[in-house]
Amino acid sequence: MKFTKEIKVGLLTVAAIALFVFGYSFLNGRNLLKADRSFYAVYNNVEGLTKSAPVTINGLVVGNIDDIYFLDSRGRLIVKFHVDEKFNFSKESTATVYSTGLIGGKALAIIPNFESDARLAKPGDTLISKTDSGIEGQIMEEFLPLKDKIENMVVSADSVLTAVNKTLNPDTRKAIVQSLQELNRTLIQVQGLSSNANQFLTNNDKELSSTIKNLNKTTENFAKISDTLAQVQIASVVKDLEVTVGKFNNLLDDVAEGEGTLGKLMTDDRLYTNLERATRQAEMLLQDIKLNPTRYINISVFGKKNKEYVEPDDRKL
Repeated sequence: MKFTKEIKVGLLTVAAIALFVFGYSFLNGRNLLKADRSFYAVYNNVEGLTKSAPVTINGLVVGNIDDIYFLDSRGRLIVKFHVDEKFNFSKESTATVYSTGLIGGKALAIIPNFESDARLAKPGDTLISKTDSGIEGQIMEEFLPLKDKIENMVVSADSVLTAVNKTLNPDTRKAIVQSLQELNRTLIQVQGLSSNANQFLTNNDKELSSTIKNLNKTTENFAKISDTLAQVQIASVVKDLEVTVGKFNNLLDDVAEGEGTLGKLMTDDRLYTNLERATRQAEMLLQDIKLNPTRYINISVFGKKNKEYVEPDDRKL
């Protein structure tokens, strides 16, 4: 049987149209060769969900989003999606919009409800809708408090910088530069001193070693002397000293109480009175001898008469 050119062109056109429809559906995530089931979910906000986005169950892609359109004037949205797997889930299952990653898009996850009395979902049913903030939402929740803290820190830092700018006037900056220069010179001098000290230690290594050895010997000798002193009978010496001090204290007590010759001399007023009287009489005797020497020594060569006796004056004593 021969086909005319018109029939061939028609068959090719139909085949091309069929291939185009199949390819378009396949690119939209729908395989025309498989029987699928369509379901619906109503959302107030689809969080950027788009057509052809994947539909997953427990992480496995089981379908795609067919269409998204407005339901009413309040802006609620209807999401139509199909599931081409034979996995059954209940009508009480949840259709959750979630984020596939930080830089990925949105997807729809069906979270099955496995209650025993739950009715199985049929094509055309509307599932319970839910949106999940996902990783981005968690990051935003964690970031918002941090953002406020960062803003407060920036404000505080700005205030500090303003105060520093007011404080660091040209004179202050000049003084700081001079202080840093002085500090640099001081560090250079310290480095020089350190180098000199290292050189001194290097040059006098032998002398220092000898000095340390001598010091060690002196310490050992001192330890030996200390051991020798520790072996001396110090207790007996201390005991004898205590006895001597006790005797001396007893002697002082006897003197204070007027016992013995020294005690009587220290406590008897008559001794002082007698000594004073004797001293006075001796002075009168010396005065009388001075005034009347002939009374005591009479030497006359020519028989000269003695002078008249003059009685000494007590008031002159």
